[in-house]
Amino acid sequence: MFSAHEFYPPHIKVSWLRDGKLMTSEVTSTMEMADGDWYYQIHSELEYSPKYGEQISCMVEHASFSKPMIYDWDPSLPESERNKIAIGAFGLVLGIIISAAGLIYYKKKSTGQRK
Repeated sequence: MFSAHEFYPPHIKVSWLRDGKLMTSEVTSTMEMADGDWYYQIHSELEYSPKYGEQISCMVEHASFSKPMIYDWDPSLPESERNKIAIGAFGLVLGIIISAAGLIYYKKKSTGQRK
């Protein structure tokens, strides 16, 4: 997904490229929307799963640019997302260890009372 905020004038063109070639299908975009402070915003989404080795880019053309701006999609997760995944995985492992220890304790306690 690509979002452009706080631009003026309202005319902007957002395009998606696969290996440098224009993609026309699987693209969803909003019209330019007024922010209420003389600026505009637009959102564009590409619903496509790239194949290994494909380069996906978003090209933005606006009067404020001397040439189109091209933003290459980076398939690696941002550091904040990697941290969330690492913390979640650590919590899951810790939960499994605590549950296993509790189960072992319960089993030992219940077998000890039968004697």
